[in-house]
Amino acid sequence: MLRIATGTSGRRLLAGAGMALSAIGWAAVAAAQETVAEAPQIDSGDTAWMLTSMALVLFMTIPGLALFYGGLVRTKNVLSVLMQCFVITCLVTVLWAIYGYSMAFSATGMEKGVLNWHSFVGAFDKAFCRGISVDSVTGTIPESVFFCFQLTFAIITPALIIGAFAERMKFSAMLWFMALWVTIVYFPICHMVWSGDGALMWDWGALDFAGGTVVHINAGIAALVCALMLGKRKGFPTSPMMPHNLTLTVVGASMLWVGWFGFNAGSAVAANGRAGMAMLVTQLATAMAALAWMTVEWMKHGKPSVLGVTTGAVAGLVAITPASGFVGPMGSLAIGAAAGIICFFSATTMKRFFGYDDSLDAFGVHGVGGTVGALLTGVFAAYSLGGQGTGADSDIAILPQLVVQIKSILATLVWSGGVSAVILFILDKTLGLRVNDAEETEGLDITQHDEKGYNF
Repeated sequence: MLRIATGTSGRRLLAGAGMALSAIGWAAVAAAQETVAEAPQIDSGDTAWMLTSMALVLFMTIPGLALFYGGLVRTKNVLSVLMQCFVITCLVTVLWAIYGYSMAFSATGMEKGVLNWHSFVGAFDKAFCRGISVDSVTGTIPESVFFCFQLTFAIITPALIIGAFAERMKFSAMLWFMALWVTIVYFPICHMVWSGDGALMWDWGALDFAGGTVVHINAGIAALVCALMLGKRKGFPTSPMMPHNLTLTVVGASMLWVGWFGFNAGSAVAANGRAGMAMLVTQLATAMAALAWMTVEWMKHGKPSVLGVTTGAVAGLVAITPASGFVGPMGSLAIGAAAGIICFFSATTMKRFFGYDDSLDAFGVHGVGGTVGALLTGVFAAYSLGGQGTGADSDIAILPQLVVQIKSILATLVWSGGVSAVILFILDKTLGLRVNDAEETEGLDITQHDEKGYNF
């Protein structure tokens, strides 16, 4: 049996052993505390807000955008627009789960300042939702919530494009175009702007809080290419093609306005002061743009229209999107006024001058409005003009930031416009893009879906 020493040397030995054990214990506790501190923690308030934001942004497409666009087309085509919005929601959801999320947000192989393949598109390590579990975290929210929130952006972006080719594109061609477009255009642009250090436009320092380049310029230029390559609707512009139900359009625009708070304030990915300011400036810019459009239209045509004020509101929502996390209240009013006036002339005077048939002004509002917003973000984000600076709470130098904003706009225009043209060319030579004259005359509801929107 081991006998414990009781002499002076034994007591010293025991004391030394005790001190050593105590030091080891404290080191273990400190290591455990450091591990806990470094582990990502889910914040219930942030998570609740992001769950709400996801629902709001999905609400923007179905039913918001579907009703907004649906009311603007003729009676014989209303169901075709609703169908397109609905099926795009389904299609993009599946593609996002299989490979889209990974292409957009995988950070594998990325390194700040290093230009490689992954500066342009993500790896496939998250394909088929690999690694997404109840325990995986992005920032302070579950990764599953971030996955769903970003999915809603991927849904609404291609849905915006249908406004340019409404009433004349084959449903089968539309499906193929959207599947290819989100894969080759949207996912890479999203990655380049939003995926973090090592991504091309992120490293440039481009400011796009909620989707000026990723969503609106991206969809807007693709919409213009679609309008040009499909050609004008039969009878355009000599035959009247009035909206069949402006009531639906107003309801849809109102839903878009409400949903946009999730779009912009949700892009803070937290329930914090930046989200609150994004909500405030979104409301201010939208109201100002609607009033600006209405005023210019009233002066030019003698009467203000419901279609004008609702379209102006959407233009304001578009323009404030990239700026919403960076500008202050007065800057948002300036952006709203600019968007309302400039988008009015782009959707009317410019479209008539060049003669293209952008059926529901997808380019005139989203392409032009997104460009206005992206440029003015580089101006009104400055502290000197009441802005909030960048996401790192540091100020910007206006002229250098404008150069960066222009670079990001041009990169998006070139990639989205060029690839869209290639996709459409291939589809036209294989499936054919457009319904024939008889089908267009009868309407897409009957010829593409064998249904009617109204039974009277």
